[in-house]
Amino acid sequence: MRKNTIRIGVAGALAAAAMLALAGCSGTATADSSASAGSGSKTVTIYSADGLGDWYKKQFAAFTAKTGIAVQYVEAGSGEVVSRALKEKSNPQADVLVTLPPFIQQAQAKGLLQKTSADLSAIPAKEKDAGGEYVSLVENYASMIRGTAASPKPDAWSDLLDPSYQGKIQYSTPGQAGDGTAMLLLLEHTMGQKAALDYLGKLQKNNVGPSSSTGALGPKVSKGELVVANSDLQMAEQSIAADKSAFEVFFPKGADGKRATVALPYAMGLAAGAPDKANGDKLIAFLLSKDVQQTVSGDAFGFPVRSDVTPTDANYQTLKTALDGVELWQPDWSSVLGSLDSTVSAYKSATGQ
Repeated sequence: MRKNTIRIGVAGALAAAAMLALAGCSGTATADSSASAGSGSKTVTIYSADGLGDWYKKQFAAFTAKTGIAVQYVEAGSGEVVSRALKEKSNPQADVLVTLPPFIQQAQAKGLLQKTSADLSAIPAKEKDAGGEYVSLVENYASMIRGTAASPKPDAWSDLLDPSYQGKIQYSTPGQAGDGTAMLLLLEHTMGQKAALDYLGKLQKNNVGPSSSTGALGPKVSKGELVVANSDLQMAEQSIAADKSAFEVFFPKGADGKRATVALPYAMGLAAGAPDKANGDKLIAFLLSKDVQQTVSGDAFGFPVRSDVTPTDANYQTLKTALDGVELWQPDWSSVLGSLDSTVSAYKSATGQ
C-alpha cells in the first residue's frame, strides 16, 4: 500500500547518513562519496514513487544476494521524486529514478535522465523511450475505489455529484500526484476539456480537499471516512489482498455508459550523473529480467512489461477481470507534458484549489 512517507533501506551507517541527508530540511542531500562513489562501490540508490514497496523489498534482497550491491531505497510521491532529483542536479545522489507519467517525461525534459545500457529488446516500443532514457517497469492503470459498505454503490461519474457525498469524496491533486493527474487527463479525454473542468468544479462541493498522496486516501475509504477516492489498479488490489482493505476497485461510467481508464505505468530511468552508474544499470537490468518480471502480477498486482512474459496466476486473472469492458487509453505523454502547466492551471481555476 502507498504511504505518504519516505523510506530508505540500506545496511550499516550509510543508511543513517543517507536518511539524515535526504529526509532533512537543510537542502540538497549529500552522501559520503568515499562510501558510495567509485568503481568499487557496493551500493545503488533508487528514488521511487510509492506503491511497489513490498515487491521491492523482496527483489532488492535478491539483487543484493546476487550482486553484493546494497540498495538504498527512497520512497516519495511521483512529483516529489522529480523534485528531489532536480534539487540535487548539481550533486546527484540517485542512480535510478522510478515515477509515473508525465513525471518521468518531466525528468527527461529537465535533463535528469541518461541512456541505460540495460538490454531493453524484450520491452515493446510503447513501453520505452526511443532513446533508452526511460522504460516501463510495471504496467498499471488509473482507477477509483469505493467503500464496500457504500449503499447504494456509486457507479458513474455523475453519481459522485450527489449531495449525500458531501465531505465523503477525495482525490489526489493533479500536478502533484501521478494518479490525480491521470484522473484529470482521463476526464478531459472522455468528456472534453470544458465539460471535465465544469464537472470537477461541481464535484468540489463534495471533495474534502487537496491531497499530495493517493496512498493516504485508501485507508480513509477502508475506515469509512470517505466513500470514494481515486487510486490505481495495482495499488488498490494489492491493498485489498495484503491489508484486507474494505474497498473495491471501480471504473466510473461516463454519460455514454462506457467505462475508461488511462495506462499509468511505473517508469524507470538511469539518473543523469548517477554516482554509481554501473550499479544503476545493473539494478535496471535486474528488475527488467524475465525472472523478476514473472513475479510482477503474483507479488505486486501489476502487469509485467516484457513481451515474453505471460502470467497465468490468480492475481493476473483478477486484474484482467477488473479491466474487462474498460477502454484502455494510452496518452501521448510527451504531448501531455507540453501542456501540463496550462492544464493544471485551468484545473485550479475551475476548482478554486
